[in-house]
Amino acid sequence: MDPFEDTLRRLRETFHAGHTRPAEFRAAQLRGLGHFLQDNKQLLHDALAQDLHKSAFESEVSEVAISQGEVTLALRNLRAWMKDEHVPKNLATQLDSAFIRKEPFGLVLIIAPWNYPLNLTLVPLVGALAAGNCVVLKPSEISKSIEKVLAEELPRYLDQSCFAVVLGGPQETGQLLEHRFDYIFFTGSPRVGKIVMTAAAKHLTPVTLELGGKNPCYVDDNCDPQIVANRVAWFRYFNAGQTCVAPDYLLCSPEMQERLLPALQSAITRFYGNDPQSSPNLGRIINQKQFQRLRALLGCGRVAIGGQSDECDRYIGGQADTGPDQQRGLLRERRLHAHDPGQPAFRRSGCQRDRPVPRQVLLRHFLPPSCLPPAQPRDGKAQCHPLPSPLTAPPEGAAGGHGGPRLQLHAALSPFPGPGQRPP
Repeated sequence: MDPFEDTLRRLRETFHAGHTRPAEFRAAQLRGLGHFLQDNKQLLHDALAQDLHKSAFESEVSEVAISQGEVTLALRNLRAWMKDEHVPKNLATQLDSAFIRKEPFGLVLIIAPWNYPLNLTLVPLVGALAAGNCVVLKPSEISKSIEKVLAEELPRYLDQSCFAVVLGGPQETGQLLEHRFDYIFFTGSPRVGKIVMTAAAKHLTPVTLELGGKNPCYVDDNCDPQIVANRVAWFRYFNAGQTCVAPDYLLCSPEMQERLLPALQSAITRFYGNDPQSSPNLGRIINQKQFQRLRALLGCGRVAIGGQSDECDRYIGGQADTGPDQQRGLLRERRLHAHDPGQPAFRRSGCQRDRPVPRQVLLRHFLPPSCLPPAQPRDGKAQCHPLPSPLTAPPEGAAGGHGGPRLQLHAALSPFPGPGQRPP
């Protein structure tokens, strides 16, 4: 017996009856989602601490506040988004009324990941509800504590005739994908993304795939290495490095590499103390499977900083690697390592990659002030300026985004820009 058939039929009947179309109904669902976040904030913080060892600050900044901000944005703009958009008319349509009307897709499936299990579940949900859809929400079974909160608490705040949470692992997700949906939103790995897209293609279902990739940082020789190290280390080790847009390799000269390594060590000590494992601000790897995968990479290349691990605690210390031996190993994983742009795997200072290097999600730049229009100094220190992306984007647009040296989290933008996954 199909465990999802009755649920999906109920949701489709609700949509076809038109219950989700009025602005008042959509706003009520969004307000309910906001109340869920407010009423269960401590419960959510505790669940994130259990799953990923996130501190209260990290949980609030990267999960709860972003989700609440998306709800507020949707409520503020809902009626404007729903309005017809009038478009220019040509000679053949002068006597007509020409406009674009935004219609909901219908039944939407959202498959969420484990690394930001609240943010990357609720932000797509806000868009789906604001657009007047019925939603099937599939939280990650790997982040078990958040999955439990979403399954037990969230349905109490939303109209269950148009919303459902389904649970399960890969087998259940495969069964779910056999059904026809009107839209699928998936966040996760390229490997699973291919499975989702193949299933969607059978029904010609449109999809949004938010997948992983590489996030290089180019560091100019004239930059202050400690400023670069502080910014890279803060974002690299945020959420124990389990962030799809975190910087994962640095492109720099051998001379800059020698200056960066002690600066990175200093930054790690400053942020997490002499014993990072005891720091309340450093997260943990999500489960044993991911821990074993990452620990196996410790032998690739030369470990220049860190390398400590504790299997019982799922702890891997802040680490940096160097050496060209990693170009076929670490370059496909999300570990922090440094490269000389002169190595064969890179061309044009790393802005264009050879085929073995996965496509870039976000390219960041650390450049000295002399390269760009001057900016006011801050705290008496020289500034590094963002390089305008039109000057650096390869002709094929190999990066989904280009960021300045402050490592802005462009994933917090709405909508989040990103590239498709290019085959190796």
